[in-house]
Formats: sequence, structure tokens, C-alpha cells
Amino acid sequence: MNASLAIVLVLLASAIVMFAINKPRLDAVALIMLVALPFTGVLTVNEALSGFSDANIVLIAALFVIGDGLVRTGVAQRLGDWLIAKAGKSEVRLIVLLMMVVCGLGATMSSTAVTAIFIPVALRIAQSTGISPGRLMMPLSFAALISGMMTLVATAPNLVVNSELERHGVEGFRFFSFTPFGLPVLVLGIAYMCFARRWLPAQGDHKTSGRASFSAWIDEYKLAGRESRLRIMDGSPLAGENLENLKLRGVSGANIVAIERSRRFTTETLRPSAKTELRAGDILLIDLSPSSEDIQSLRAQYHLEELPLTGAYFSDRSQEIGLAEVLLPPTSELVGETLVGAEFRTRFGLTVIGLGRGDRALTGDLLKETLHTGDTLLLVGPWNEIERLRGDTANMVIINLPAEIDERLPAPGRALQALICLAIVIALMVSGIVPNVQAALIGCLLMGLFGCIDFASAYRSIDWKTIVLIVGMLPFSIALERTGGVDLAAEGLKELTAGAGVHFVLATLFVITAMLGMFISNTATAILMAPVALAVALDLNVSPYPFAMIVALAASTAFMTPVSSPVNTLVVAPGRYTFGDFVRIGVPFSIVVMIVCVILVPWLLPP
Repeated sequence: MNASLAIVLVLLASAIVMFAINKPRLDAVALIMLVALPFTGVLTVNEALSGFSDANIVLIAALFVIGDGLVRTGVAQRLGDWLIAKAGKSEVRLIVLLMMVVCGLGATMSSTAVTAIFIPVALRIAQSTGISPGRLMMPLSFAALISGMMTLVATAPNLVVNSELERHGVEGFRFFSFTPFGLPVLVLGIAYMCFARRWLPAQGDHKTSGRASFSAWIDEYKLAGRESRLRIMDGSPLAGENLENLKLRGVSGANIVAIERSRRFTTETLRPSAKTELRAGDILLIDLSPSSEDIQSLRAQYHLEELPLTGAYFSDRSQEIGLAEVLLPPTSELVGETLVGAEFRTRFGLTVIGLGRGDRALTGDLLKETLHTGDTLLLVGPWNEIERLRGDTANMVIINLPAEIDERLPAPGRALQALICLAIVIALMVSGIVPNVQAALIGCLLMGLFGCIDFASAYRSIDWKTIVLIVGMLPFSIALERTGGVDLAAEGLKELTAGAGVHFVLATLFVITAMLGMFISNTATAILMAPVALAVALDLNVSPYPFAMIVALAASTAFMTPVSSPVNTLVVAPGRYTFGDFVRIGVPFSIVVMIVCVILVPWLLPP
């Protein structure tokens, strides 16, 4: 062993120790290594920083952005809602559908992001069905990890291994190269979790938000039955008129909460204002005050078609339409005024649908009520208008926002566009017309063009910690190769498996990678093990593909401890798991995955 290799190994050992104790944080360790490696004389500064120009780094960042577009537009949430509707109260069905949906979505976006999306979904399911969260959280994390075995872009270790292949002058994997291995693992994972759920915590308290909810306010302010959804038909006297001229609220007691208007490829929810001109085909979300005429009279008078509503008082429209409870302080200009006199909706873009005074909710004609200091108003309208109230504390103070505010979408109504963008990206990657990174960047631009993301959200969506971790650790593979460390490790592995067949060599590589991944991130593990795997393949004079694939699959086999992957760490608290829970459930399944991979990899990718 030469001096340069010894220094590099000391740095590597230091990094592994810091990763294992998680001090300092992972990206800080990577930056320390990035700074230290050039001082060894093995690498230049430009070589140490070369990771920033790696196409796969840009690809990973772009995939974070595309994944965020799926979240912002509600694609992920709709999958969750579908899951709740289809699964019912069957625990086995819940586990099967949950794992399939999470794995399917995770095949095209960050597994960590997918886990974060579905934790609240799983908690809602647990709350509504009475199933312990502990029975759902671990299947969720396992499915997210298995999703990394589904496609080339599903997880960073796959891209790291692919980059190493290309660096050695070999053609990389294709988009679906991983799928034949991931699908059997998913099937086994679902079967395993359905059986192993009996070993998961059966009890657990799920703390719900202390906020009010739509349903609570619907009961408190007696809103049920006041909602209607009406389409303006051809020939309606409303078509072509603006709301200022119609004065619907004063004439019929019908209060337009929002207007749904069809656009190309989407439906837009409009805030009603005095100058809003109604069109045939518009859908009106109407609140009928207690003193108004009945809905049938309104339909007949204005030639309107009644449409179904699936949630009480527009709760099924909570992505676009929000509720807020506000208090009138003594400084409010509204005190002493009526809602009509104060031109409330014109000024604030919101509609008052409930008025509380003291400990009771008033049920008369709210338009004629004089407002008093200390009155509470229940407002309905677009979420962005509710947000603007935060800057007007002199007139109204927000005292309560519903729990639904946490689930609203920044880009509602654009789910179809997001899916089209995703389909284009996948088609470009599968066809190979353009490089993967270019396909992902095209997807980002299309997401921006269709309004699924904006620049601010795109920059926020990128997990810079992961990017810096990969960039900081990539130079180690160059340093180890240049100082003979990779050859030394490959020679050691070759001696360890001397006389054994390819299956035993692959199993050994899998075990070392998976064990190393128990202490450091799976991305760092892939960076360290990929060069060794390719060196072993070169020494054995066989194809590098099965060796690269086994490392990638083993890096995703991070089921054994809660610190093996951020995915596991995320579910520890909501699932109320201990370290032992992961060992008891994760180790047997990791052995199953290893056996399956060692059998399938050399069969489907002959050495």
C-alpha cells in the first residue's frame, strides 16, 4: 500500500465514521472531503469539483423538480384519495394497494419525497379505519425503497452506478433495465408485509391536528344544505352579464362563492368580483342564505342545471376554496357597518357565510346585520385571498384556519398537464432519442410552461443535501482508482471468492454493499462499491452489467435499520417504531431480496 492510498483510505474511513454517527450532517461531511482530497495531491481541485459538471447530477436535480410538479398539481394526492376509496377497511387490501401506489409513483420520483407525501395519507387511513399507524408505515417505507429497483431514474444509486459504467466506456443501463428485478421484489414485498404485519405495532396513538376542520365549521355555523353547484345553460339570462348588474345576492339571496370555468386542458376556479362576466357553461358554486328562495326556483328563473357535490359545503373543493375564521378588532373599519355597506366581497375577495357573536352563530340574514367588535366571521373564498388577510390585521385578525390548508395544492387543476409532461419525459428516456438528462430538462421546461411549477418552487424542490453528498463523494472513486485502492479491493474480493462461481461473487458483493449501507447512505455506498464491482468483472473477464446491477439493487435494500435510509427515518415517529422493529422485519426480507437478486441477475444479465 502506497502513502497516497493510505491517506485516501484514512479520509474515507473518517467519512464513514462521521456518516455512521451522523455528526456533522451528511452534506457537511461531503464538503469536508471535497476540500480535503486535493490536499492529498492525488486529485486536482478541478477533478475534485468535476461532480458538479456530471450529467447525472443535473438529471437528479431535474427529477426532483418533476416530482415536485406531480405533488403541486395533486397527482400524488389523487392517488392517495383513490387509495382511501378503494381500500375500504381491509388491512390486507390497504397494504397491497398502498405498496403498489407508492412503488409506482416512486419509480419516477424521489423515494424520500414519495414517503413524505404518503405519510399523511396513511395516517388519515389509520384514523378513519382504526388500524394502527404502525401497521401501515413500514409497508410504506419498504415500498418506497423497492421503487428504487423499478427504473433507472427511481433513485440516486442507480444513476451513480450507471454513471460509473459510462465512465468506463461501457453503454449504460436503459430506463426499464431495473424493472425485471424490481417487480418480483415488489410482489414478494407485498406478500411478506401482509404476513409480517402481525409483528408490527398493533397500537399507536395518532395525534390529529388541533385545528378546526371544514366539517366542524359546517356543523357550528349550520352550513349543511346551503351549498349548490349549478351550470349556466345556453339561453340563460345570466350569460353575458356581470355580477354587478345582476345583484344576485340582493335579489335572490344566492351568494356566488366561486366560478368554475373550462379552459383548454383544464378547469380554472375564478374569484367572483363585481366586474366578472358570466358565460354559458360556467359552473357556479352557490351559497344559499337561510332567507333565500329555494334552489328549484333559482334553477327555473335563471335556466341552470344542478350538478352533484360529493362533499358537504364544498369540502370536496378544498384545494381551490378555503375557509377561515376571523375576529373583528376595535380598530376594524367594518365595525358599525353591514356587509353590504362595507362592500365586503369587493374589498377582500371573500364571502361571509357565518357570523358568530358571543357563544352563538347567527342564522338570520347576515347582509343586514351590523357588525360589532369581537364578532367572528366565517369566510369562504380562494386560498390566496385568505392568505392576503394576514397583512390586514387592523381590520380582521385570523384566529383559525382549517386543517385542510396543509393539503391544498399550489397548482390545482393542472394534474393532466403534469402527467403529460411526465409521459413525454419517460417516452424520451425509453426511446433514447435524447440523453436522459436532456429529457428531464425538457420535462422541467414543460412543467413550467404549463404552470405546474415556478422557478421558486423548482429551486426549493431540489434536495441540495443529496446533490452535495453525491458531488462530494464522487471524487473518492477517482482517487481510489488512481491510487490502486479499487484494484486492491477487487483483488481482496477475488481472493475471498477464489474458486467460487459467479453467483457466490454476486452474493458477496450484495452482502458487502447492503451491510455498508446500514451505516452510511445508500448513495455513498453505491459510489464506493460501483468501481469495485466493475474491477471484479474486469478481473474475471466477464460482462460488467450483472456486477453493476447487483450493487444498485443492494444499495436499495436498506430495510434493516431506521438509519439505513431517510425513507426509514421518516416513518419511525408516526409508526412509533423502535430500532428492533426494523431489524426484526427488515433483516429477513433483505435476505429474501438477496436470494432473488442473486438468482435473477445472472439469468437476465448473463456474465
